[in-house]
Amino acid sequence: MLAGVYGLGRFGTFWASCLRDAGCRVIAYSRSTHTLPDGVEQGTEDEVLNADILFFAVAISAFEGVLKAVGNRIGKNTIVMDTCSVKIYPVSWMKENIPSDRFMIATHPMFGPDSGANGLGGLPIVMCPISPKEDERYTRIRDLFRGMELDVLEMSAEEHDEEAAYSQGVTHFVGRTLDAMGMKPTPIATQGYKSLMTIVEQTCNDPIQLFYDLQRYNPYAKEMRLSLQVAIEKVLNALRREEG
Repeated sequence: MLAGVYGLGRFGTFWASCLRDAGCRVIAYSRSTHTLPDGVEQGTEDEVLNADILFFAVAISAFEGVLKAVGNRIGKNTIVMDTCSVKIYPVSWMKENIPSDRFMIATHPMFGPDSGANGLGGLPIVMCPISPKEDERYTRIRDLFRGMELDVLEMSAEEHDEEAAYSQGVTHFVGRTLDAMGMKPTPIATQGYKSLMTIVEQTCNDPIQLFYDLQRYNPYAKEMRLSLQVAIEKVLNALRREEG
């Protein structure tokens, strides 16, 4: 199976390596210069757009513009997928900019180079059907992911974004907040503190644009932030009462 990866940022480079390890022949294209992972071939834009399976690994904020530029050039027999960390907006953009006769699946690999550094076994990947999931092409991709030992979760884009706002979204928000506090490793760190530092490291190793995009393009993110703010105020008010 020929897999095309469009975008070779931090995640795209990692994902290309994962697909290579899964036995795919992988070709990749990026609009900027990046070093190709071992075993991944440089492809032209058109070659990648006409691969058997195509993964867009671009920033959420850039995805709509990319689709507007290349959507009509995607091969008729290509299975098209995104890898965005939100789903409602990308699904809408794919429907609007890719011919309706192309087979499309919205996906979210819920891991990255840090959390997947020791292997993909048991890590979750979300599949949100756009084209009919009864089609054998959907089954083919699901089988590919299961063969990579990923935990395949199937849900709608709306279900994904609501849950992700209160899991991934809040994790990145807390990680960036703790980093802004200047939290650093310390020799007297408890295990709990070390866990917090792991969150800071994992979230802040990702591009800051990912954090902004998670908050901007998830319709449930604002609700999450308000809930977090209310919870912090509750805790502060309880402390104030105890302090008299």
